[in-house]
Amino acid sequence: MSLPADDGKVLLETARFRVVRRHDLHEGGVRVRDVVEHPGSVVIVPMISEHEVCLVEVDRVAVGDTLLELPAGTLDRVESLEAAAARELAEETGYRAGRIEAAGSFWMSPGILRERMHLFVADRLVPGPQALEPGERIRVRVERFETALAMCLDGTIADAKTIAGLMVVAARRRGG
Repeated sequence: MSLPADDGKVLLETARFRVVRRHDLHEGGVRVRDVVEHPGSVVIVPMISEHEVCLVEVDRVAVGDTLLELPAGTLDRVESLEAAAARELAEETGYRAGRIEAAGSFWMSPGILRERMHLFVADRLVPGPQALEPGERIRVRVERFETALAMCLDGTIADAKTIAGLMVVAARRRGG
């Protein structure tokens, strides 16, 4: 339970997130926690066909590697979640979706990060040009859906949002 009077002290503020020191009640005492506050994000499972999914290869400075991921992006403007998902899909992959459907949401790393990620499935895709932000290097890669699932299990795909998104869609396909 958070102390009601504690809005927290901002330790760092950037264009995409801020770090806030919070004081929480803990077993009769006060515990200090530094929390990364993020506006939230969307992640999209773009189904090229019933058996193929579109992934992206993204150079990730934070981990010093290129990761295979689902397209995703930060909620950094005023728009609906569906509009954000459609925009991010088009920007990163070039595909425009004929249909985008919400498939749930989840916390990314709730021990330190307040970021809720909203999952969408897109289909009836129409190809087009990417609209990358300056400095972004994103390569589109189409894989069989079952191959992508196997990549999650063998460690080829190591990105948590991608693993979660693909597994949720796989469970829904099985009726689970």
